[in-house]
Amino acid sequence: MSELDDHRRTAQDDDTAVGPTRGASLDTVLQVSASLAAAMNSVIEGKQAVVRTAITVLLAEGHLLIEDVPGVGKTLLAKTLARTIDCRVRRVQFTPDLLPSDITGVSVFNQDVRDFEFRPGAIFANVVVGDEINRASPKTQSALLESMEEAQVTVDGTTYALPRPFIVMATQNPIEMEGTYPLPEAQRDRFMARISMGYPSARAELDMLDLHGGVSPLEALQPVTDAATVSAMVRAVREVHASPSVRQYLVDLAHATRSSSALRLGASPRATIHLLRASRAHAALAGRDHVLPDDVQQVAVAVLAHRLIPTGETQMAHRSTADVVSDLLQRVRVPAPTR
Repeated sequence: MSELDDHRRTAQDDDTAVGPTRGASLDTVLQVSASLAAAMNSVIEGKQAVVRTAITVLLAEGHLLIEDVPGVGKTLLAKTLARTIDCRVRRVQFTPDLLPSDITGVSVFNQDVRDFEFRPGAIFANVVVGDEINRASPKTQSALLESMEEAQVTVDGTTYALPRPFIVMATQNPIEMEGTYPLPEAQRDRFMARISMGYPSARAELDMLDLHGGVSPLEALQPVTDAATVSAMVRAVREVHASPSVRQYLVDLAHATRSSSALRLGASPRATIHLLRASRAHAALAGRDHVLPDDVQQVAVAVLAHRLIPTGETQMAHRSTADVVSDLLQRVRVPAPTR
C-alpha cells in the first residue's frame, strides 16, 4: 500500500469511526485534556494559560499561531503538543527557498508504470509544526490556505483529503525582524488563535535551568493519547450547546469590531465561527455542556486580535488590537446566562 493510500485510508477511518472513539463524553474530554496539560506543563515551565489555549484550539478544530521573540519556547510548545499525541507529525522549517510543492506534494513521473504518481508533501500529517512561517515567501505561505480551511490539498486538478484530526501550529518572529515576510490578512484569518509565550517569571526560569540544563525533557515525553481519541473529543466538543443569546453575543462582538473607530479592519465572519468553536472547547474543558459568556470572553482576545488592523491613530497611541478587543468586551452588552 502506497503512502498516499495510507493517508486516504486513515482520513476515511477517522470519519467513520465507531464504538468508543465515536461517543466520547465530556468526562473523557476532561480526563484526556488534563493528561495532555500535565504532560505539556512538565516541559513548558510556568505557562499553564498558554498550554490551555493550545489544547482549546486543538479540540476546536483550529490552527494556532505562536508569535514572539526568539528563544522563549515557541517551537518547543508546538513540538510538545505534537509529542503528546500518538499520530503523524511533520515539522517544516520555513525558509526563503522553500517551495509550495515541498508543503503540498508533487506529481512525479514513474518510469516503471509510465505514469505520474503523487508524492505527498509535509502537510499530510495530523500535526504540522511550521517553524518560523514568516521566513518563507508569500507564494509558499499561500500553499497552506486550502489545507487550513478545507483539510484538503489540490495538486494538478486532483483533490486529496488530509487525515483527521488536523492542526497546523506555526511559529513566527515579530514582523519587523530582518529576513521575515508579514503574513497576509487571508493567512492570519485561517489561524483560529494567536498566542505569545512571553518571558518566564524568575522562578519559572530558575526551574527551567534545572529541567533543561542537561537532557531536554521533551526527549523523555511519551504520548498520552492518540489521533482516534482526539477525533472523538473533537466530536464531543461540537455538541456543546450555545444558546441563541450567546450566539447573538458573538455576533455583537464581531459587529463591534467592524464599527470601531480604532480599527481599519474588523473581524470576518470566519472569525465569528472560530470564536464559537473556541468557546465551545473552553466550556468543555471546564466540564460544561453549554457555553457561557465568560467562555467567549476568555478566548476572545486570542481569537480576534490577530485578525484586526488598527488605524494610524490607534498605532500612534501605542494601543494594540488586543487592547481594542479588551475594551469592546467591556462595552458590548453581556447576555444573561441561559441554557
